[in-house]
Amino acid sequence: MTPRALNLASSILLVALIALCLLWEIWLAPLRPGGSWMMLKVLPLMPALFGVLKGRRYTYQWLSMLVLLYLVEGVVRATDPGLAGMLAIAEAVLAMLLFASAVLYARLSAPSRQRRPNG
Repeated sequence: MTPRALNLASSILLVALIALCLLWEIWLAPLRPGGSWMMLKVLPLMPALFGVLKGRRYTYQWLSMLVLLYLVEGVVRATDPGLAGMLAIAEAVLAMLLFASAVLYARLSAPSRQRRPNG
């Protein structure tokens, strides 16, 4: 895959993860009726959104570590009954795919991997 394709994939996955977490905790299956403060878990992802959209390698590096927390949450909450369990599995899958695309993008965009003109 090219860095451009990975950037697009990461952008889509990050927006999908943010949307899933918000919808989950506000409307679909909140911990408490009427929504819960768990919706604030998307706040750490917001600064990453701008860096990912601009293709900043450093953002991808720290995002690859941050997104592991969402993977862990998804795996832990996957045993919740009903819709919450399915949403947790979706969160884990999105987080795992985002992790993979972020790591690959950071690797492919490394300065040592950039093409140098023949001189």
